[in-house]
Amino acid sequence: MAVDRQGRRRWAARRCSGFTAVELLIAVVVIGALAAWAVPAYLQRLQQLKIDRAILGISELQWQIDEFGRNYDRFPDSLDELERQVEKTDPWGYPYEYQIPGAPGWRGEFRKDRFLVPLNTDYDLFSIGPDGDSRAPLQPKVSWDDVIRANNGGFIGVAIDF
Repeated sequence: MAVDRQGRRRWAARRCSGFTAVELLIAVVVIGALAAWAVPAYLQRLQQLKIDRAILGISELQWQIDEFGRNYDRFPDSLDELERQVEKTDPWGYPYEYQIPGAPGWRGEFRKDRFLVPLNTDYDLFSIGPDGDSRAPLQPKVSWDDVIRANNGGFIGVAIDF
């Protein structure tokens, strides 16, 4: 009988001393599943935060441009003409695009929506978005991620939502 008790004690001691391979495998699978769910959600939230920062940046620039227009009875020829220092690059590191008819760098036409109607009648202000590419009309897919100002400031958001 003494041997049986001693053998059981040894077996119990060995069983409590660590994890089995199956337990470790289950833990790794659970951690992997959590990571597979959490990482894309985190990256999506990070992208949304950058979009929100671009919307806020365009709103601030619009306010500065409109204030300049009220003070000088004209819009600035470029963002460098603004009196207050504001962030002139979007969250992806690209400069905000500002175009006004007749100003240096004007491409000859306003940006247009999918129906080829100009987005604004006063000036265009937009971010070219995370891909760093854009086209004048919003029809091509490369323009869908742009953060735009439309309806003379009535809409500021992602081009695909306009």
